Amino acid sequence: MDYYAVWGNPISQSLSPLIQGKFAAQTQQAMSYEAKLGDLDTFEQQLATFFLQGAKGCNVTAPFKTRAYQLADEHSERATLAQACNTMKKLADGRLYADNTDGIGLVTDLERLNWIKPNQRILILGAGGATQGVLLPLLQAQQNIVLANRTLAKAEALAETFLPYGEIQAVAMDKIPRQSYNLIINATSAGLSGSTAPVSADILKLGHAFYDMQYAKGSDTPFVVFCKSLGLTNISDGLGMLVAQAAHSFHLWRDVMPDFLKVYSEVTKEIQWQDVRGWGIYRFI
Repeated sequence: MDYYAVWGNPISQSLSPLIQGKFAAQTQQAMSYEAKLGDLDTFEQQLATFFLQGAKGCNVTAPFKTRAYQLADEHSERATLAQACNTMKKLADGRLYADNTDGIGLVTDLERLNWIKPNQRILILGAGGATQGVLLPLLQAQQNIVLANRTLAKAEALAETFLPYGEIQAVAMDKIPRQSYNLIINATSAGLSGSTAPVSADILKLGHAFYDMQYAKGSDTPFVVFCKSLGLTNISDGLGMLVAQAAHSFHLWRDVMPDFLKVYSEVTKEIQWQDVRGWGIYRFI
């Protein structure tokens, strides 16, 4: 039986073992998958030992995505642009391959929602690592992106990196253009600390649909709560993105694409949430 895992710290709240177990059962793949607590000081040694012991691949979540990327021998384009990976695969020659499936996971979930088509205008709130990991697939899907961040220079640097791949504009969070947006994506860490939204109600009311890249323990994220309080509709959290990025990782490892929609439906019905970090707001695990 082939061995896989997800590495993070903390990690006990991860839904990845549940999701990957369902993918394996659905596709009749002989594999095991578990959550592994990475040590902040010795993660590199842990990961090296993991693969030396015969593991075929792994997922990586916070705070190790950049460190795992640096350990890999070969990188996909989307991992290179993100400068981080969430998926690693041991190649036949023993080298480690790094990929980032966060962005294609987001696009896949937007397809589920029927919220993505060419030449839409998308406002992304935040220019951190979460955003950097999803920009390439969004631009490849021909989305026109307005990237807003409190520190303008950070947004501008990110926009410059991705400008060769499509239409992207950087603005300060308090200078967001007053125009309509097909989709507004919250990629900030605001919900992780329990705050509501990084922008005012007036900005959110410019949107037609609203996506939070976070998901919450048995309830709505603060961003989703705020959107609903304004009477907005077409609102989603990031649970679908979590399941979809896992499906793309599974495909990389096993060369079989599982039925993402079926497993997403099952997970939403079956999960028993654990409140391990205050609000219980999570991303990518």
